[in-house]
Amino acid sequence: MPSIEEYIPIVGESTIYDLRLITERLKGKVIQHVNSTAVGGGVAEILNRMVPLCKELGADVRWEVIKGGEQFFEVTKKFHNVLHGRREEITQNDFDVFMETSEKNINEANIYGDIIFIHDPQPVALIKKKKENKWIWRCHIDVSNPDQTVWQFLVNFIEQYDSAVFSAPSFSRRLPVKQFMIPPSIDPLSDKNKELPQETIDKILNKYSIVKDKPIITQISRFDRLKDPVGVIDAYLQVKRYVDCQLILAGGGATDDPEGPKVFEEVQELAKKDKDIHILLLPHNDIEVNALQRASTIIIQKSLREGFGLTVAEALWKGKPVVASNVGGIPLQIKHRYSGLLCHSIQGASFALKQLLNSPEYAKKLGQNGREHIKNNFLITRHLRDHMLLFLSLYHKEDIVYL
Repeated sequence: MPSIEEYIPIVGESTIYDLRLITERLKGKVIQHVNSTAVGGGVAEILNRMVPLCKELGADVRWEVIKGGEQFFEVTKKFHNVLHGRREEITQNDFDVFMETSEKNINEANIYGDIIFIHDPQPVALIKKKKENKWIWRCHIDVSNPDQTVWQFLVNFIEQYDSAVFSAPSFSRRLPVKQFMIPPSIDPLSDKNKELPQETIDKILNKYSIVKDKPIITQISRFDRLKDPVGVIDAYLQVKRYVDCQLILAGGGATDDPEGPKVFEEVQELAKKDKDIHILLLPHNDIEVNALQRASTIIIQKSLREGFGLTVAEALWKGKPVVASNVGGIPLQIKHRYSGLLCHSIQGASFALKQLLNSPEYAKKLGQNGREHIKNNFLITRHLRDHMLLFLSLYHKEDIVYL
């Protein structure tokens, strides 16, 4: 884990000085993060990087993970999907399963912090343990068009919090609590984002029999229907008619996502159509993900719904041209035709891919603009600052705090 001083060459000494100054104001406060998984997914990835840096800065930050069985995570996956706007049947039994596991966590969870930071719907019911401490509910998903039955069920808990945090303005809902917009971030010094020597990249390409003499289109994501891996394959096959290229679909899973293995099998079956489609299961192998992104000609993120899409920020940080869906938090990262290309369909994605493959100088410029945008807005140091200011705002009710 890099020390906080190692970020100075990237963000400047004044940024780190400000972080230390703000964190000093939180002395004596215990901040406790709670989520549903220690590995897999963007939340765990962010917390794995942020918690050690917070401690180094002098903040007393802890991280707890709730317990949940297979049935519970099947239900919360359904909640996740319908909150994103996907249609699925939600039954009373689903709510009963959710509450049964929640009650167990309420009884067993060790909640002791001055500030409790709850991530996403899975642990939302822990608010029943609220006493004199401050509680924040952090929504990492796109709830701009949620299933109203599930949303209203969650609102019964959310309205008991002191604050709610969303990743984008469009996700904000009418709530009787303070709301803040804090986009996620990437860590430029993590294994997934740090610079890699060319020999490391070549070694990983050889490992997976990926050739360097034809363009590489890559999507890095969990094998999740909302990431639309089937649509990515369809877009690639349209491009392949005009440009000889190859496709990589790579990613891992999360312990709270039981749907992943089935989606992976479906994508593997579809990939048999073309020998240049590489389907790679990379469980938490960040160096390999980094190498594949750096070896790619274009990165695609064709999500149907998206909370934020950290893989877009990762690709842009590496100076790669990106084609991505105009959904969720992705438009915060990509200004169309300036720092990437946004699309709305399979046909739109294939058109954008062909445009970039046939215009390498334009693609290069988009990548350069994208890297600068990520540097200025979506690095972990900005995220740390926003969190510290949010925590301080909980103790200054009469003040307006702009993050």
